[in-house]
Amino acid sequence: MTSLPEHPSPLINEADRDTGVTRLQEAYAQGHISHEEMDERLHQVLTADVRSELVSALASLPAENAGTTSTIAAAGGRIRRRGAWRVPRTLKVGSAFGRVHLDLSRAVFEHPVVDIELRLGTGRARITVPRDATVDLDDLHTGWKDTLYKPRQGSRPGGVRIRISGTMGFGRLRIRHARR
Repeated sequence: MTSLPEHPSPLINEADRDTGVTRLQEAYAQGHISHEEMDERLHQVLTADVRSELVSALASLPAENAGTTSTIAAAGGRIRRRGAWRVPRTLKVGSAFGRVHLDLSRAVFEHPVVDIELRLGTGRARITVPRDATVDLDDLHTGWKDTLYKPRQGSRPGGVRIRISGTMGFGRLRIRHARR
């Protein structure tokens, strides 16, 4: 009988798998890998169960760029980000109709201050921020309903500062701190 490793590689979730697929697609589109290599690595990512398998499938790809500004937009439907994703310095989110859910609780922050600019027509938005984050809503303009946010009492200094700005039409923004 073989012994189990002391620190087994953690299991991956769908968000990790989606991030891996996106990185492969970007590397292929930029000419860093061939079509055949993308097919092989895509198969590895889609069949990976643990983080070490995912890491080996993404090995030798150019470093993921958190960039300074990213835009997520949809005319209708749902916009959703969750899991371990890199948050750019400025994130612009636009939706005419639909729901927005940004879960930043496990996100990777490379900047001490992150600006999120919302341009939402109808529909609601929900943002989950890290436990030790501070949130600034001074530049957010709501048309119909007020924002639901209760600042966390006794938050520790050193967490990321998230500044939310923009406009919301007929919908409500709900912000909460992650529990862990």
